Amino acid sequence: MLNIPLYKREMKGSLKMLILFAAIVSMYVTIIIRMYDPEMMATLDSFYEIMPEIMASVGMKAGATSLIGFMISYLYGFILLIFPMVFCILRGNGLIAKYTEKGSMVTLLSAPIKRSTVAATQMFVLISGITVLILCVTGLEILVAETSFPGEFVISELLKLNAALLCLHLFIGSICFLASCIFSDTKYSIAFGAGIPSLMYLLQMLANVSEKTEVLKYYTVFTLFDANGILENKSNAIIGALVLLTGAIALYTIGIIVFCRKDLHI
Repeated sequence: MLNIPLYKREMKGSLKMLILFAAIVSMYVTIIIRMYDPEMMATLDSFYEIMPEIMASVGMKAGATSLIGFMISYLYGFILLIFPMVFCILRGNGLIAKYTEKGSMVTLLSAPIKRSTVAATQMFVLISGITVLILCVTGLEILVAETSFPGEFVISELLKLNAALLCLHLFIGSICFLASCIFSDTKYSIAFGAGIPSLMYLLQMLANVSEKTEVLKYYTVFTLFDANGILENKSNAIIGALVLLTGAIALYTIGIIVFCRKDLHI
């Protein structure tokens, strides 16, 4: 059950941050999609030949033969992973731990609102923010691709890809939400909520560099987001996205349970 007034207030609090991150991501999405032409692709491929390890670390690969493949190489290995992740970290911390640290949670819970309702409402604020951000990215990608390169873009492929991307960021958000529910001090909430996803992305970068470090991919959830596998309808890629979604549901649920049992010294 949600508390609608609280939900509306928190969504208003998310608005500025959503606009900021949507604007940043929109800029990169627009620029990169419009770079899809033979001359620019050749230039980018030459960069890959010069510094293959650096380019590979952020998921960039040479030799894309389609618009969606080009987008995967230059958007889905870094831009569309990092910026939504930072949004999850910042917003997730501000929904529970920040209130608890400042003592505002005591005032909020003094009203006739159950703890579970407060936690569920804050959870849906984070989920809504993540979903809106991914939807904005999806709409912009379709708009720019269709206007710049009509006929070279299959919308259904993008929808599948971004559905998996949403599962990934819902999982990252669940880590941040759980940390915010566990810790009453924002420095610890941020340390764990930001530290765990950041460490996993670093491991993913190292795993992409060479065969010697490829084993690190088994220690990061980013491996479960297989963009090319999703487009090719590979079962492992689809299962990976479902695992992320299931993990997100589990961690959000655990976060609510932890918050409901937490001693807030009220």
